This record gives sequence, structure tokens and C-alpha cells, in this order.
Amino acid sequence: MFRDIIIDPTSGPELHASRGGPEEAQGVVVFAHGSGSSRHSRRNRHVAGVLHAAGFSSLLLDLLTTDEEEVDLRTGEHRFDIEMLGRRVIRAIDCLRLEETAPIGLFGASTGAAAALIAAAGRPEEVSAVVSRGGRPDLAGEALPLVRAPTLLIVGGRDTTVIGMNTDARSMMAVETSLEIVAGATHLFEEPGALDVVADLAAAWFRRHMV
Repeated sequence: MFRDIIIDPTSGPELHASRGGPEEAQGVVVFAHGSGSSRHSRRNRHVAGVLHAAGFSSLLLDLLTTDEEEVDLRTGEHRFDIEMLGRRVIRAIDCLRLEETAPIGLFGASTGAAAALIAAAGRPEEVSAVVSRGGRPDLAGEALPLVRAPTLLIVGGRDTTVIGMNTDARSMMAVETSLEIVAGATHLFEEPGALDVVADLAAAWFRRHMV
């Protein structure tokens, strides 16, 4: 079950999120969605459910306000403002830390993966691990060498262009990284069983680095 919350509006625009998972969790994972998605993403809620079963709670974060999302659907002007999106993930981390003592992990999809990595670079003492699903870590640019959290990059085997982007981004990182290719999967991991592989890989990574 998820409950809707609002990230502290005194520190910036009102951002909506959904909390879920066990109350006595081993850690909390912040989900940063890609463009055109939201906290209601079926794929990320599926992954979050697997993490809940593994003992983690989750925070599914909308990186854009409702008005910004409407503008972005028409113009695309916000989805690649990675610095802004990264700052908003940092806001979520800071708000969580006010009430949470458990380790924090980040799970980013598509452009949300770049935002997660920028946030990890900006809060190295707070972020314990990062997982990217079909992500664009290359868009994190100069933040990549500054990331200190162990990072797992998961890409579909048929998503060949993104495999190259992840390989290049990984070469710029100075921390423990792993690149996992899910055979037969495309960018959205819609093939039967593909998303389950992603969820299991993410759960194992977070268990290894957050527990």
C-alpha cells in the first residue's frame, strides 16, 4: 500500500510523492522517474513491491509539479533540465533525513537516473547505493566522478544505444559499479519476466550496500 505525501513546500515547489513498504525498514529507496512518468508508474511500483518484500520502504517521487508536467508534455523543456531534477531529488533526501535514520538508496529510470546520480554526488554522506534502470547516467556529466555510492546500471540487451551510454558513463565513475544486461529486454523492460529480473537485481544490490 502507498500513501501520498507532499515534499516540504517551504524549500521549493510543491512536489508530490508516495510512501510505501514496511514501517521498520532496513532502508528507504527514493525512486526518480523519467520523463513522461510519475509516482504512479506501474513499472516502478512493481519494483518497489519487490523491495518492500525484501525489507525496504520506498518513496516514489514526482520530479515535476503538475503545472510543469503539463508544460513539459507540450514542449519537453523540463525533462532534460537534469540539474534541476537532481536538486529535487536532494530535497527529497533532505526531507527524509529529518525523520529517517535508516540508510537511503536511489533508484532512477531513464533521465531520472541522471538526477539520482547528481543527488548522490551532492549528498555523498547520505546516499548508500544507486540503481539505474534503462537510465541515462551520461546526462549526469561532471557529477559522475563525484559519486561515492556504489552504483548498479541495468540495461536491456536490445537497448543497444543506451548500453553504450551506460558503458561510457561507467568509465567516468571512480566508485564500485556494475553493468547488468538483461537479455532480450528493450528500453522499458516490457518483455515477460524482464522487470522481475530488474527488481531482483536491485533488491540484491541494495541488500549488499544498505543493510
